[in-house]
Amino acid sequence: MKILLLTQVLPYPLDSGPKIKTGNVLKYLAQQHDVTLVSFVRGNQSAEVRHLEQVCSAVHTVPIERNKIRDAWYMGLSFLSNQPFLMIRDDRGEMRRLVDRLAAETVFDVVHADQHNMGQYARRVKNARKVLDAHNALWILFKRLADTMPMGPKKILLNRDWRLLKKYEGKLCREFDHIIAVSQEDRVALEEAARQPLEDTLIIPIAIDTDEVAFVEREPEANHILHIGTMYWPPNIDGILWFIREVYPYIRAEYPNLTFDVVGSRPPQEILDYNGQDGINVTGYVEDPTPYYEQTGMMVIPLRAGGGMRVKILNALSQGLPMVSTTLGAEGIVIESGKNILIADEPKAFAEATLKLLKDRQFADELGRNGRKLAQEVYDYRVACQALDKIYG
Repeated sequence: MKILLLTQVLPYPLDSGPKIKTGNVLKYLAQQHDVTLVSFVRGNQSAEVRHLEQVCSAVHTVPIERNKIRDAWYMGLSFLSNQPFLMIRDDRGEMRRLVDRLAAETVFDVVHADQHNMGQYARRVKNARKVLDAHNALWILFKRLADTMPMGPKKILLNRDWRLLKKYEGKLCREFDHIIAVSQEDRVALEEAARQPLEDTLIIPIAIDTDEVAFVEREPEANHILHIGTMYWPPNIDGILWFIREVYPYIRAEYPNLTFDVVGSRPPQEILDYNGQDGINVTGYVEDPTPYYEQTGMMVIPLRAGGGMRVKILNALSQGLPMVSTTLGAEGIVIESGKNILIADEPKAFAEATLKLLKDRQFADELGRNGRKLAQEVYDYRVACQALDKIYG
């Protein structure tokens, strides 16, 4: 089949959740089909494009820049049009013209919109089946984030955003031939937005390559706590601040020399303010996080808002790293607390679960081995992506 794949971020290198999800879908599809990739790029990504040209039949890119002044302009347009800010922000004339030209030059069997932002471009491709690959049900993610906030401008704005997104996502889902959701929870949220059953929905979990995400041999005395993730993503910011303020003091009381490594790009000032206090080490972006994996007693996923699936959990399962997560943080993943992860939601319970892994290395190692087995059997892309054959077979 000839597939036009539209992506909001260039799916290489696989150094963030969206890239990992999209990159492994691309890897699976390109092994069997003729894939033309169209993506936004940020700055000079020519080396990444050259890599992807070895996988795809063709790669076309459109530069996109973001800054506070542009965002303020798009927010104003959002209020004038009553359309979601995220969709207006990524509506670019150059991308529309590129998609139109490619659709005129080539007859594509399927146009695959990766994330909701790209759905507006897939709509333009006539006489092709349309697939919406939803990384999240965005409206529920924004609603949950709003629910965690005290009354104020941010909460008011987020409550507006999730209502607009719910309407937009529902309309988009009704227009597409196939929807891909990463979990049953997301499918339910998308159907609520669409106000109808979405019968042509496939649930395909985010997939990883367990050959590339290898088992980590942790140091014998590994006793750090680790969180890794993009630190400009609001749910991660909220979760880390909750962990530092509500959970960490319990742990620190028993382990006064403990180190908490917060690894991830672009941490905001409110997290940077904790750097150097009580063993908290805020690193920013790290090109090779392997030393942090080797030193960690466990990873923590203290999310209180969000949707979809956490790639950081899938990677940690594949790496054999013991973890403590909130229920919401592990949503959509077929884990079992006490077997391949520990789940806790209240501050003291979360702290006690973390302390258990620090104190009992044998139990922590067992969780890690079980997690690696789960990743190989369920979440490796060669297994998880087979469901795509129902659309592309």
